[in-house]
Amino acid sequence: MVFAVIIACEIGFWVLIALGLASRYLWNKRTLSNVLLLSTPVLDLILLAVAVLDMRSGASFDLRHGLAAAYLAYSIVFGRRTIKWADAKFRHRYAGGPPPTPAPTGPARKRYEWGVWLRILLAYGIACGVLVAMAWMVGDSSATSGIYEFMGGLARVPLIALIWPVSYTIWPKKEETRA
Repeated sequence: MVFAVIIACEIGFWVLIALGLASRYLWNKRTLSNVLLLSTPVLDLILLAVAVLDMRSGASFDLRHGLAAAYLAYSIVFGRRTIKWADAKFRHRYAGGPPPTPAPTGPARKRYEWGVWLRILLAYGIACGVLVAMAWMVGDSSATSGIYEFMGGLARVPLIALIWPVSYTIWPKKEETRA
């Protein structure tokens, strides 16, 4: 059931964003748009509650519970940026707005990549905190024994993501001139 809720929350996240942006730019309903966009974190809370209730009702911790924590951490750290990115794309395509700002080049790109990596590291830390909180809420060490193993596996994400800022630090691209 938790996998189904994860999928439903992911679909719901994008549906809320699409409806929120359509409300803003196509239907001129700014208040409705704000309500829809601001309600995306509710999906994260639903997912977290379902994961905890699943373990409290006897399920042992596994990948699906870990994904719920990772999903919440991503939403906390990258949710606003994701909505801003979608907003810029939508505004350009459907409302005659300016094209989205491209990724920086030159030394600014290195700073940008290190900033993204630090956000990934923050998301990892939040996910670990959520996992520990889930273990505490469940209160059954036998049901939550896999949490620390999942945290170790999840540590691969910031380690792999380190490739980008390190590569831009060692081999910086030259600043492009834009017309």
